[in-house]
Amino acid sequence: MTPSRQARFAQLLEEHRRILYKVARGYCRHESDRADLIQEMAGQLWRGFARYDKRIRFSTWMYRVALNVAISFYRSEGRRIRDALPLDGPTLQWIVENVAAQRPAAETAHEESEELRRLRELVFALAPLDRALITLYLDGNSHAEIAEIAGLSVTNVGTKIQRIKERLQRTFETAERRDLQTRRALHTEPGDGI
Repeated sequence: MTPSRQARFAQLLEEHRRILYKVARGYCRHESDRADLIQEMAGQLWRGFARYDKRIRFSTWMYRVALNVAISFYRSEGRRIRDALPLDGPTLQWIVENVAAQRPAAETAHEESEELRRLRELVFALAPLDRALITLYLDGNSHAEIAEIAGLSVTNVGTKIQRIKERLQRTFETAERRDLQTRRALHTEPGDGI
């Protein structure tokens, strides 16, 4: 790959690196697994960049590659990178030093509302395709963009997202009711009801 193409890849990766963090956070609970997945996604993007079709947005292509890698990574038993990423080129060295090392502020924030934490847990419990669809939806992508990324029809995406949202809502409400009952039980003294 030419130096100008390497520089273009590095620039695009830097501009859209948040996609990698969002996808990794949706598929890995542990920081070390997220770092491995981000490196694997960046490596796959690098290997596929020569075949990138400029007629589609880079972010769309990046999401597609990242989600495919994440789903494969999630399904793999070892959860480790299968092929070592060769670090002989300046672009790949830049990936390791910059993209994998610099997490966006939202990724490093330690404080998260209880509701946001619960939503993350519920999304994490979804099947891989459902998790990918809702992650793309929550990231503000339109149904048409999600369809292009996921390789589904717009109608199918709309139906699936609606069902996922309904399931998440029911699960969220059930958990909240359970929490409320637990809080009430903890604050009730023996003999209060008599």
